[in-house]
Amino acid sequence: MASSAIKSGTLVTLAELHSSSPFFKDGTSLRVTGKLQEYSVETAIATVADGSAILMVDTQHLRDLSFRVGSMYQFIGELCIHPDNEAILQARVGRNVDGLDLNLYHQSLQLLRQFQTDHMNNQSNNLKQS
Repeated sequence: MASSAIKSGTLVTLAELHSSSPFFKDGTSLRVTGKLQEYSVETAIATVADGSAILMVDTQHLRDLSFRVGSMYQFIGELCIHPDNEAILQARVGRNVDGLDLNLYHQSLQLLRQFQTDHMNNQSNNLKQS
């Protein structure tokens, strides 16, 4: 029986979303954070950036979220890859995260990934010893 459960958004930085990235796959559920560069009310498309990395976010399914250029936002949704290799995130959740220290956020993301890698290696070693 196929599962139709909504997947959690994998934490990624905008810089990690490039064509050779393992996260750059159509339908991948992601959580991204960036500063709002522009927003179109007509198309509901937001453009967020983190350093030089930019991502377009389709916000048409979001309610009760006001957008302010220059503010920080976090979105969870599915990545859609267009034929020209351009990506857009179909957001299902969005929130303003003004006050978030992006440098500290990136450091905590690296520590989380290191912990997960170490945890997986420890589990693998424990299974081999059993």
